[in-house]
Amino acid sequence: MTAARAHQAVRRTRRFYTDVTTHAVTEGGHGVCLDGRPVRTPSQGPLAVPTAALAEAIAAEWAAQGEEIDPAAMPLSQLANTALERTLPGRSALVAELIHYVDADLLCYRAAHPTDLVARQHHAWQPLVDWAAEALSARLAVTDGVMPLRQPTETAEALRAALDALDPWALTAAQCVAGATGSLVLALALTHGRVDGETCFTLSRLDETFQMEQWGEDREAMLLREAVRRDILASETLWRLTRA
Repeated sequence: MTAARAHQAVRRTRRFYTDVTTHAVTEGGHGVCLDGRPVRTPSQGPLAVPTAALAEAIAAEWAAQGEEIDPAAMPLSQLANTALERTLPGRSALVAELIHYVDADLLCYRAAHPTDLVARQHHAWQPLVDWAAEALSARLAVTDGVMPLRQPTETAEALRAALDALDPWALTAAQCVAGATGSLVLALALTHGRVDGETCFTLSRLDETFQMEQWGEDREAMLLREAVRRDILASETLWRLTRA
């Protein structure tokens, strides 16, 4: 589930605290306190993140809330909860879920026309497909139609190995990016530092941007674009701050 979708499932509540601070967690890592009381995960486990920088960023989200707590404005808090409650106890299931993107990766399905879009996709996407082959040993087939591809078994195994090599926080970021973009290659490129969040977003919306250039913008589409962008940028921030 992407951060934006997770936010939609949480009801707003009135702000019930004044001071927000960070602290060292007994179990290891760093946490956040509201009026001296530790923030906990939805299942009441300790909110313990690996770096002080990430704890400070999460604290800033809590401090920035107004009279009501808006989960949509707290993507790092949501992603931290996902890492602690889903990724850590169930990473094998999460990896298995992500492998489903192998045969449906956005970057492998190209337009047959018009020529401007064909050229734009090749110029923007092919370098990352080539990067996956070189850096991850994942050689992906590409098609210019809508018929489903079946990637080689070796490719799926290479991408599974790349996911297995990620720590739980990077894997959480990858899961969110894959869900937001429809591309496991983009998710791994971000969590390997091959692309930044803005570039990842731009690449994932290339087709949509092309259509908007031809026919103009749609308000609902723009709102969805911004939600996708927030998810991707939050994932990049989570990945970056766990390495601070």
